[in-house]
Amino acid sequence: MTDPLTLRGVRPYGGGDPVDVLLRDGLIAEISPAGTVAAVGDVVEVGGRWIGPGLWDSHVHFTQHVIRRRRVDLTETRSAAEVLAVVRRARAEGAPLSNGMLMGYGFRDGLWPEPASLDALDAAVSDIPVVLVSGDLHCGWMNRAAEAAFGLRLDETGLLREGPWIQLLHSFDQAGELPLSAYREAADDAAARGVVGVVEYENADNLADWPERTARGVDALRLQIAVWSDRLDGVLARGVRTGDVVDEKGLVEFGRLKVIVDGSLNTRTAWCWDPYPGMDPAHPHACGLESVPIPELRRLLEAAGAGGIGAAVHAIGDRANTEVLDTFEELGMTGVIEHAQLVSEQDFARFAQLGLIASVQPEHAMDDRDVADHHWAGRTDRAFAYGSLHRSGAELRLGSDAPVAPLDPWISLSAATARSRGGRDPWRPEQRLPLDVALAASSRSTVSVGQRADLVLTERDPFACDVDELRGMPIAATLLGGRFTANKL
Repeated sequence: MTDPLTLRGVRPYGGGDPVDVLLRDGLIAEISPAGTVAAVGDVVEVGGRWIGPGLWDSHVHFTQHVIRRRRVDLTETRSAAEVLAVVRRARAEGAPLSNGMLMGYGFRDGLWPEPASLDALDAAVSDIPVVLVSGDLHCGWMNRAAEAAFGLRLDETGLLREGPWIQLLHSFDQAGELPLSAYREAADDAAARGVVGVVEYENADNLADWPERTARGVDALRLQIAVWSDRLDGVLARGVRTGDVVDEKGLVEFGRLKVIVDGSLNTRTAWCWDPYPGMDPAHPHACGLESVPIPELRRLLEAAGAGGIGAAVHAIGDRANTEVLDTFEELGMTGVIEHAQLVSEQDFARFAQLGLIASVQPEHAMDDRDVADHHWAGRTDRAFAYGSLHRSGAELRLGSDAPVAPLDPWISLSAATARSRGGRDPWRPEQRLPLDVALAASSRSTVSVGQRADLVLTERDPFACDVDELRGMPIAATLLGGRFTANKL
């Protein structure tokens, strides 16, 4: 329980007279015209700032997000040559190593003028293993020392993609090398941006890790945690079901089974109906990659559903989305489709018809608009098509896929509503979302009596902001269950 708190003189988003808000026992107990609520508990003069529901990021890989800060930053590179220059400089300057490896994060090779090369990376650094993680987390570029260290057999590019790469990435003892303070700092930073909760899709023992973290003080966020297929049997044996609260502080809720059916756009492994440009149509992966065969997906979803566990399925390409929609329909299950980046025209309406949530990441559209125009040429009218999903009646949830994009819902809100950043013309502007729809897709509550006191106080009214102002929204305070998790008042 939290002590009562009275917020005086806040303004609702979108206009309206100032109000006072009384918070009690973690809930909104009263909302009345400013000056009419009797002072109860601590009284905070808000000074006319705006109030909205606390924000959620519906797709996060939290350990990857935390550890990104310890990796060489490759996010601004635009070619293999630029990556190699950064790697050489990092090694020469004694960049910190991770378990004896030089690790980098953030390269995107979808539009590189020259391909990655094992020889080139080996020439840049050969004395220690080098492991470079792509911006979409779906491939890695490694040198020969890494090849030997992990018993791999790399081709001439030095790239390892999809299943084998993802397995390797998650085999690194990444969480073990991170102090608890690193998780606390990342959670506090998220709270400072108005975040009250995240959906955690890290491939880890989330059912053990997160209750321990919240018990030890990482308590600025609510979490909905996922399980991957390799741990599903253990969770089923324990009888844990979707919606169960699994920690003593009431912050961690068990979520869904996570299954990845295809790859990604940048890695050219998203499973599509049409071949990628320049690919031999006869090549087995000309249209992308089916990471988990559909019969296996069906088996996993049936097993999870029988145990009361819902499903969240990664599907990026249009064929992947069709196949996943078909599977949910055949099983009569509801659930979440993660990403839904390319959707066949006839499939948009099926999301609502089948009761499926489309969990999307709007900043990906800004990161990938050029690579989509190239690799999905002629199809981008239905790429990152949030407007089409909304108009079809689908329920939307917005997230970041952090570390792929920043864990900052204001960036997602700006990208979703403007389809633009950095002064560029809006990309496929017909796919913009109305701000009220985007805000609803970024929250799990409303500012109304009886709702959780998960709230954000902003320095500006979002409905009066332009694209850049929304993206950089100044946050005055965040409250989680009526307690401040960030406070600049």
